[in-house]
Amino acid sequence: MSDLYIMEQRRRQSCRERTKWVAYIVMLFMFCTRASGQYRYSISEEVKEGTVVGNIAKDLGLDKTTLKERGYRIVYGTTEPPFRVNRDDGILYVKRTIDREEVCDRSKVCVIDLKTVLENPLEVHYVAVEILDVNDHEPSFPENEKILEIPESALPGARFQLQAARDADSGSLSVQQYTLSHNEHFRLEVKDRGEDRKTPSLILQKPLDRESVQSHVLLLTAIDGGKPPRSGNMTIIVDVFDVNDNPPVFTQDSYTVQLKENSPVGTTVIQVNATDLDDGSNGEVVYSFGNDVDARARARFDLNSVTGVLTVAGSIDFEECSRYEIDIQASDKAAATLATEKSVIVHIVDVNDNAPEIEVTSFSHALPEDSKPGITVALISVKDSDSGLNGQVMCYINRELPFTITPSLQNNMYSLVTKLRLDREQQSQYVVTIVAKDAGEPSLTSDKTINIVVSDVNDNRPVFSQNPYTFYLTENNNPGASILSVTARDHDEGSNALISYHILRDRGGEHLLTSFLNINSENGDILALKCFDFETLKTFQFQVVASDSGTPSLSSNVTVNVFILDQNDNAPVILYPVSSNGSAEGVEEIPRNVNAGHLVTKVRAYDADIGYNGWLLFSLQQVTDHSLFGLDRYTGQIRTLRSFTETDEAEHKLLILVKDNGNVSLSATATVVVKLVEPKEAFAASDVKSSAKDEEGTDVTFYLMITLGSVSVLFLISIIVLIAMQCSKTTDYTSKYLQETNYDGTLCHSIQYRSGEKRYMLVGPRMSIGSTIVPGSHANTLVLPDRRRGSGEVRH
Repeated sequence: MSDLYIMEQRRRQSCRERTKWVAYIVMLFMFCTRASGQYRYSISEEVKEGTVVGNIAKDLGLDKTTLKERGYRIVYGTTEPPFRVNRDDGILYVKRTIDREEVCDRSKVCVIDLKTVLENPLEVHYVAVEILDVNDHEPSFPENEKILEIPESALPGARFQLQAARDADSGSLSVQQYTLSHNEHFRLEVKDRGEDRKTPSLILQKPLDRESVQSHVLLLTAIDGGKPPRSGNMTIIVDVFDVNDNPPVFTQDSYTVQLKENSPVGTTVIQVNATDLDDGSNGEVVYSFGNDVDARARARFDLNSVTGVLTVAGSIDFEECSRYEIDIQASDKAAATLATEKSVIVHIVDVNDNAPEIEVTSFSHALPEDSKPGITVALISVKDSDSGLNGQVMCYINRELPFTITPSLQNNMYSLVTKLRLDREQQSQYVVTIVAKDAGEPSLTSDKTINIVVSDVNDNRPVFSQNPYTFYLTENNNPGASILSVTARDHDEGSNALISYHILRDRGGEHLLTSFLNINSENGDILALKCFDFETLKTFQFQVVASDSGTPSLSSNVTVNVFILDQNDNAPVILYPVSSNGSAEGVEEIPRNVNAGHLVTKVRAYDADIGYNGWLLFSLQQVTDHSLFGLDRYTGQIRTLRSFTETDEAEHKLLILVKDNGNVSLSATATVVVKLVEPKEAFAASDVKSSAKDEEGTDVTFYLMITLGSVSVLFLISIIVLIAMQCSKTTDYTSKYLQETNYDGTLCHSIQYRSGEKRYMLVGPRMSIGSTIVPGSHANTLVLPDRRRGSGEVRH
């Protein structure tokens, strides 16, 4: 009998060896297949911290000199990775002691998947580290001593299942065999249930005799597959007594049921039923969990000992366990209890109760605005703990943005890439919400928001606030003082928007005036190094260039038009009378018998200024007899007011004041001495003067005719222009006569009109106070004061 037992053990051991070789070949095939997508290492558990796993940089063909610069790192979800990589040499080290049983529980193959990431440019590699099991645990039984009560009426072949030993190690290092101490009444039978589960049972091979032996003590030993092997023992005490001889019998050979996860506590799973042919208490059946039901199943299910109804007692989670095998034992109430066991297989049906999880494994925080479409911004991985359709995930962006999500070759991996060209000046930051949605019914979604900052590129030129600039500058400015200012703006930021100004100098020397101008490169203030004189310069223009500080620098230029405005800085100059020594003095002789209104003489003067600053008025300051002479304040003509009498003096002195109409009036004086002579003397003198005056009068008449003709033509053209402008835009043009407030006379002709933002007035021989001559208009066009702000015009 013992020889047969030994042969049987050898046969089983040979079978186990063949199974190991087949499993090894399958694992080798799986490794070769997987290695095509990632690099794989293997280390034993419990190795010391700092143990070298492998040289990732060398195996992946990476340049180890760039690892630190490119930020080489390991991405391992939200927990601390058990490994670390040295950025100097690319070697992967063990960071902490790894317990395979803690990481993978009882899995046959324990693999830790790592993602290694390099930035600039983005590069991801997948590394798998297999943790090899070490025989560091010994088998152990749930209890050190087991008491069995077996009736002496038990027939040979009766089976008594025992609690299996558990070994925290897996695979070949877990429990491989059981041995039983020698006993002629019992033998050991082991049932291989897969997944490293071997359940021992005692088989009665010889009838028991309670009168001979009341108790049998057996030693059950569990042995693992380590080298050397480790073992654990349990003492079995068999008490023999005389009881009923019929065990309960289940109504079904097997029980299989499906149960939805998340079923509430109290949900009925299944009801089992068993009968016993014995009478009385020997035939009353009670139900209980089998000895081999693990603690996890006991915590989640409850069994009614009377009815055999199996109900939910805890949380049912498909992701934790998808199948439960529960042994239910039916026992009678006899003194020597007989029991029968049946397995109930509970398949957990998955429910879509887990939303997808989104992980951004790499992200570019600043994206240049000149990035081309297709640039990877972020690498996204998603996962769903559900199975089937409930675990299939679709990833997308929830609104229209210049980005899109593209799937990767790796499952549940996506890339966030640019779809369109970006413009920081339109939008400098994007908030991208990534949505992951599974295919369950109803579907579950989750989202994650990332901020993308668009960095500036120098793609905008400076833009001036006006183009062109028009400035009005009063003459006699202070040299070295600021006369005007230009401003430009750049839509870029930072150094790309830092603007400097300079004046464009004409190298050909045509515009030497720019050499007298200087500009503040920081704020655009323009300074004049000389004093301008309206009488010598009425207008000029130059160009200013604004350049940013980007690389390469961009620039733009603007034309600046400057008009010089006149000031009353020239006093009137007397042209007639002028004596031989250069003083403004003259002597006029007239006969005593002239009538009233006789032209004595005409004072002539001019002013270098224009407009009101150059418009002259004549007045008598001193005269010996106010009743004799009168002075026309506009023409400077001196005429007699009455006829002379015998009592009038023979000589009269007239002091004439000539002044302009400036705000601060300037003036000059002339002295005319009028001598009264007898008619004969006057006639002789008049003959001499008349010849000269006739010649002068001829020239004056000629020029007067030309002047009157020009003024008439100009007036006619002005009327035609005004009529045309009124017809085209009546709302922008007005025509009416000016009203003067500070002038004693009236204008011969005065017509005002508006063109755009300016108001103009055409005038004849006289002008009103308060008007301004437009530079370049030949002193016949006035600009009227306008309260409305003129675009592009500045007066200094």
